[in-house]
Amino acid sequence: MLDNAAPELRRRAELRREPQGGASGGAAGGPAAGGGAAGAREPIDALEVFEHVRDILDPEHPHSLEELGVVGLDGVEVDDAAGTCRVRVVPTVAHCSMATLIGLSIKAKLARSLPARFRTEVYIPDGAHSTPDQINKQLRDKERVCAALENPSILHMVDKSLAPTET
Repeated sequence: MLDNAAPELRRRAELRREPQGGASGGAAGGPAAGGGAAGAREPIDALEVFEHVRDILDPEHPHSLEELGVVGLDGVEVDDAAGTCRVRVVPTVAHCSMATLIGLSIKAKLARSLPARFRTEVYIPDGAHSTPDQINKQLRDKERVCAALENPSILHMVDKSLAPTET
């Protein structure tokens, strides 16, 4: 039985990246503005992270996390200079049994998509789930996350939710 048999769907947001203007190169400063200097890199921002996670499929429904309102651009925080990224997850129902799996899917996608220098935090805010502390503890525990992603059945479910985003 589904936790939420008839979820409310949202429209996919029309997002456009604003031109950086000039050769500033963004928040990273230094050689990033140099246009081809060795070691130059494009800074990572919230929009880029959101683009990585928006199309992850919900494990119970044939809809993306964005369509279900589970993730949104306003719930993504990135500090490129510090190499940190936070993604807020708001399950469709407070008793969602798939919240941990959704969090694992987001963590796996970001681990595969972002540079290794990034530390990611996926969290459920207070009031969005009946057990946010328990789920957040699991998602913050690196060993638990690694062990879960080594479990073939969990990894299969994660890979299935990421399939449309891994092209």
